Amino acid sequence: MTNEAQLTLFASGGGSSDDLFDSILAQASQLTKRLSRIPAAQRIEMINEVRSLIHDVSPLNSEPVDFVRWVPSSNVYANDYNPNSVAPPEMELLAHSILTDGYTQPIVTYPTKKGREVVDGFHRNRVGKENLQVNSRIMGFLPVVAIKPGQQDLNDRIAATIRHNRARGKHQVDAMSDIVVELKRRNWSDQRISKELGMDPDEVLRLTQITGLAELFIDQQFSEAWESDNDNGSSGEILSDLPMDYVPKPNGRLLHTWEKWECYRAGFYAERPPGGLTQDQGEEMYRVFLSDLSAFEAALRHVITYWKHSCEHYLTNDRMNRIAWLGQASAAQAISMPSCCRGGYHRLTEEEQRDADALALLYLNEWLEANDRKSVTMEQAGGRTEAELY
Repeated sequence: MTNEAQLTLFASGGGSSDDLFDSILAQASQLTKRLSRIPAAQRIEMINEVRSLIHDVSPLNSEPVDFVRWVPSSNVYANDYNPNSVAPPEMELLAHSILTDGYTQPIVTYPTKKGREVVDGFHRNRVGKENLQVNSRIMGFLPVVAIKPGQQDLNDRIAATIRHNRARGKHQVDAMSDIVVELKRRNWSDQRISKELGMDPDEVLRLTQITGLAELFIDQQFSEAWESDNDNGSSGEILSDLPMDYVPKPNGRLLHTWEKWECYRAGFYAERPPGGLTQDQGEEMYRVFLSDLSAFEAALRHVITYWKHSCEHYLTNDRMNRIAWLGQASAAQAISMPSCCRGGYHRLTEEEQRDADALALLYLNEWLEANDRKSVTMEQAGGRTEAELY
């Protein structure tokens, strides 16, 4: 009896489940033999389609992990709202894990006209693209699943990303704060944010207050020079997603999403010093750099000349300490020292602090004037006046 005849017999009630099982396995065996003779890239595409057909009839097809497909890595791109960050040692461990154990978790994605936007798996995506050994082994493909159809709205994708991060216990407080504020801008209630992001109401309120809506904190005082404008251990602002109605205003603040920031790529937001340095060593290197005015000036010149998006985003914000930001950005540019080492500023003598502040103000005003903006005083820039130093 042929396989087709067996299937017909079973469908009409004249065959056993064992007959059907054996028939399907026999057909599957024939299919795999035929597939094995097809070139790898085309074979991957065909296997994806076969898996799709199986997924359609799976009793578990409501679960994204029921269908993992391999797609070209060029079709997968990062979202601009992920609040999670992995320090260099952890990134190295992730790469080692994938090299040793293989991909054990797919990347959660949302299909768009551009390709597949990452909802969860930003760093697994990076390893697959940037690690040459991994990229070669997986032939330029990445394993992905699609987020549930009911969660494809931007707000729902943001919430899904945060839920994944919080389930692993990893997220940046400052970035989480910006996302909470953004969801409130999108008319999400505190109750909905609390439910969707797995927070209690007090946490929602606290995150709203950390960076907050500018109009709610217009009277907020600047912190001391060379410190971030939040005294909560964060390294500054992460505006991950622009408001839907954002339109740049002439001589107003200019905003850019984080993936465009040159300071981000330079390691400004890293959570620890590079190269295995201790926090104390990082701060000491920061101090030495700032005390060398010629090196500091060269870095300032580079930042205001080549860091277009970072300078526009930060130096047009008159509610932050722009003197501090320029110092931290220069250290990231010149010696790859992140802003978490900014305490090195306080190791300078008062005269050295005054000289560093004055140099940063000089280049801030040079950038402002070159961009048709008014120059500012030290106080307007967020730094400390000479009287406050003494």
